[in-house]
Amino acid sequence: MSEEKKGKAKKKKSKHTTISIPTPLYKKIKKRIEGTGFTSVSDYVTYVLREVLASLEEEEKEEVFSEEEEEKVKERLRALGYLD
Repeated sequence: MSEEKKGKAKKKKSKHTTISIPTPLYKKIKKRIEGTGFTSVSDYVTYVLREVLASLEEEEKEEVFSEEEEEKVKERLRALGYLD
């Protein structure tokens, strides 16, 4: 197999993709990670995105009420005079 075909085969198997961010943001991140355990801007951005997504998923879990829970809240609000 030629080197070119090997390179293309590796790209197809890759579990990563490329995204673009503004150069000033890249430079800020690069400066921010100096002296930390992050070895690249990509590593840092991946970490931050995972944290943000995990936080959003946790919030979504907390906001979901069962029909029974929702009815209990409505009953309490009716008892307090907030709902008719």
